Amino acid sequence: MQQRTIKKAVEVVGIGLHKGEPIRLRLEPLSADAGIVFYREDLALSIPLSPNSVIDTRMATVIGSEKGFISTIEHFLSAVYAYGIDNMRVIVDGNEMPIMDGSSISFCLLLDEAGIKELDVPKKIIRVKKAVEIKEGDKFVRLLPSDKATFDFRIKFDHPVIGEQSERFEFSTHNFIEEIARARTFGFAKDIQYLQSQNLALGATLQNAIGLDDHKVLNPEGLRFDNEFARHKVLDAMGDMMVCGHNILAKYESFAGSHNLNYRLTSKLLSDSRNYEFVAVEELQSRTFAKSFA
Repeated sequence: MQQRTIKKAVEVVGIGLHKGEPIRLRLEPLSADAGIVFYREDLALSIPLSPNSVIDTRMATVIGSEKGFISTIEHFLSAVYAYGIDNMRVIVDGNEMPIMDGSSISFCLLLDEAGIKELDVPKKIIRVKKAVEIKEGDKFVRLLPSDKATFDFRIKFDHPVIGEQSERFEFSTHNFIEEIARARTFGFAKDIQYLQSQNLALGATLQNAIGLDDHKVLNPEGLRFDNEFARHKVLDAMGDMMVCGHNILAKYESFAGSHNLNYRLTSKLLSDSRNYEFVAVEELQSRTFAKSFA
C-alpha cells in the first residue's frame, strides 16, 4: 500500500461553530512525506499536524501557536484517518474548521470529490508495541497492541436519553462511512446558552448538533442511531488519534474519554520509542489493515 494524497484541490464554505461566521476550507494535494499541514490563509501561517502543535483541548482539539490557531479539527481528521490520507494541505481563512452538520460525512463527501491519489512511496503507519494508558479517576483512554484497528468507547451521562452507551468499531473506510461518519456532536441547551453569553458556540444550531434539554432530544428529526452519542465519541477519538499525523494500528479503549485525555495519550505514546514503531503497511504480517482502506 502506497502513501496517499488527493487527486485535485477542492473547497467548501461552512459556518464556524464558535464564531458563527463563514469559513472557507480548501484541500490541496501534497507530495510524499510532506504530511498533513494546516494553513491559516489569513495569517500566512503553517501548522504541522502533531501532538506538539496542540495548544488547547477544553472544548475541541486546537492546534497552533502564539501566532495563531485552528480549532475543532477532530471531525475533519477522523475522515482523513478513514480515507488513509498521508499528505495534504488544509487551508482555512479563519481560526476554526467549519462545523458542517456536526459529523464527518460532509468531509467524506469532500474527499470523494477530490479523489484519492496513490504516491510512489510506501505508506507508513504507527504500530503500537506496548500498552499506553491515561487515567483520570474512573475515566481512561488506552492503546493496546493489535493487528486490527479497533475503537471501543463507553460513555455514561446522567441524562434520560443518553444514560450508558457503548460502541465497538472495527475500522474500515466502508464501515466508517456506514457506522460512524454521520454521528453528530451534541450539546445541552443550558450549556449552549452559557457559552453563547461568552461569545462562544455562536454558530451552534440544531442543523449542526444534537441539542438536548433536561429530558429529550430537541432536533425534530431525532437521532440517526440509537447510540449516536457513543458513535460520535468514536469519531472524535479517531480524529484525535490522527493528530499523530499517521494512521495508528492498535486497539483503542475508553470510558468517558475526552479530547484532553486523547491528547495526553498520543503525547505519551510518542514520548517513548519503546511504545511504538513506524512500519510500512506492506511489512505487516497481517494484511487486514491494508484491506481496511479498500
